Amino acid sequence: MKKWIIILALLASSALADDTNTQTNTSGSNTNITGGYESTSETTYADGSTNSTTTNNDSTSTTNNKSTVPPPSANSPSYSSMSQDVCSMGVSGSITTGLVGISGGKHFTDENCERIKLAKVLQDFGMKVASVAILCQDQRVFEAMNSAGTPCPFQGKIGKDAASMWEKYPELRPDYENHIERTKIIENIDAEILAQQLKEAERIAAEEAKKAEEEALKKAEEEVKLNEETIIIIDSVPVAIHGE
Repeated sequence: MKKWIIILALLASSALADDTNTQTNTSGSNTNITGGYESTSETTYADGSTNSTTTNNDSTSTTNNKSTVPPPSANSPSYSSMSQDVCSMGVSGSITTGLVGISGGKHFTDENCERIKLAKVLQDFGMKVASVAILCQDQRVFEAMNSAGTPCPFQGKIGKDAASMWEKYPELRPDYENHIERTKIIENIDAEILAQQLKEAERIAAEEAKKAEEEALKKAEEEVKLNEETIIIIDSVPVAIHGE
């Protein structure tokens, strides 16, 4: 009997030694828990009967602790001109992604505003030509002045003298690129008009030549017909001829 008790004790200790239980826990990552349990029981009776029992138990658990909360929104900074007499403009912006938010801003100088203020000051000082000249630095004003027949000043010259100088030095024009494009368009249109005029002149000349040829032919035919209808008249009065 003691022998069978010792055998059962050895089998139970062997089953406990095979039991495994592993647990892993890392902050911010997956957690995996795996457990295994195995139990074996065996009974042998003296009469030869055998009773065996086996139990297996496996368990797996997975946990995701990653945060999906987005970061706070980035706010655009506020920019102001501080004064209405300052020709500047503030621009700002921001962008926010799932990981980071960025914002920024900058002041930009309004050159058109500065040009208008300077022109007003020069006008107040009585410098009318200088006031117009500084406005003519703007491409739109320069083109408008030319379209109105009052070209912008050129180194003290005004009117036709200034216009001829701008034509002589077109690279100094603020509208140089547009001027080149406009000149090409005008030249192309003038060339088309000239080609049409030449074609029309050739057509008119051909029609006139044909008309003159027809008139000359008609005149020749009339002359031939007139010669055919001419009547020759012979005088029947006898003429006395005196001889020696």
